[in-house]
Amino acid sequence: MGIPVHMLSPSPSSFSSYVLSLVRIVVGLLFLEHGTAKYLGFPSLPRSAEALSMSGVGGLLELIGGALMVLGLFTRPVAFLLCGEMAVAYFYAHFPRNFFPLINGGDAAVLYCFVFLYVMFAGAGPWSVDALIARSRSQKPSMA
Repeated sequence: MGIPVHMLSPSPSSFSSYVLSLVRIVVGLLFLEHGTAKYLGFPSLPRSAEALSMSGVGGLLELIGGALMVLGLFTRPVAFLLCGEMAVAYFYAHFPRNFFPLINGGDAAVLYCFVFLYVMFAGAGPWSVDALIARSRSQKPSMA
């Protein structure tokens, strides 16, 4: 019994775009949770963010950006912003502690950064508001 040949195929599976949407939604929900903790106190954290601090601005990006990621609305520009936020968070808060992400606590920031980088290039997938908008625009008759 070996690995099925279709598993080694370089072409994407017919489910790839749906899995992209699922990953975007789950990552968006996890990211949103950071924003709700900072601004809404749920789930509760021992400290909350001050609005104009770096943590406060980050929390606002997490709250709004996470919600937009879940919806799949303005996905590419939002993913660009969130990717940048996570790069700044890593190099500002984690990297000075230690070179290794496991030791400096920055492994989540690195992972979020690269997932958002991927989403920026891959798009939102079919289960998104962006896809609904694109479908509705392609179905409108042209007035030529």
